[in-house]
Amino acid sequence: MSTTRPFAADDRGPDAGDGAQQGETGAREPETVRRLQLSGESGIVPRARDFTRQALREWGWLPAASADRRAAAEDVLLVVSELVTNACLHAGGPEELLLRRGDKSLRLEVVDGGDGEPAPRTPHRAGRPGGHGMFIVQRLCLDWGVVRRTDQPGKTVWAELAAPS
Repeated sequence: MSTTRPFAADDRGPDAGDGAQQGETGAREPETVRRLQLSGESGIVPRARDFTRQALREWGWLPAASADRRAAAEDVLLVVSELVTNACLHAGGPEELLLRRGDKSLRLEVVDGGDGEPAPRTPHRAGRPGGHGMFIVQRLCLDWGVVRRTDQPGKTVWAELAAPS
């Protein structure tokens, strides 16, 4: 499902969960928002995956204790790869990758300067090369959408995946 809503229906917005949190003991938990600048970089897709993999380790998603947790982490890495690759191929390259960890979901955001509108190719043809990125995102994610910039060209393509149980 593609939407133009800036946040998934159950999301409280960009300030919900931003920054580090303090537990009752005062111990600092891993940051809930991670940001990676990608403008002008080379090897962007592997760099974005490595950055995401490190965040998943720090958040306790990896190493995975079960097959379900491993699949959830692999889905996140695949969606990051697809969103960043789409920005490279169709939007002049990504500017930034944001990871927002919530209690029940992980929101991925890729910011780019392009004016195109990502959409799954329809009808989807599994045997045809290329054009599967947004179809994969649609299949793996709880929700996804696009937020247009109002002050300059560009957009943020976001996707949310369920946190492992």
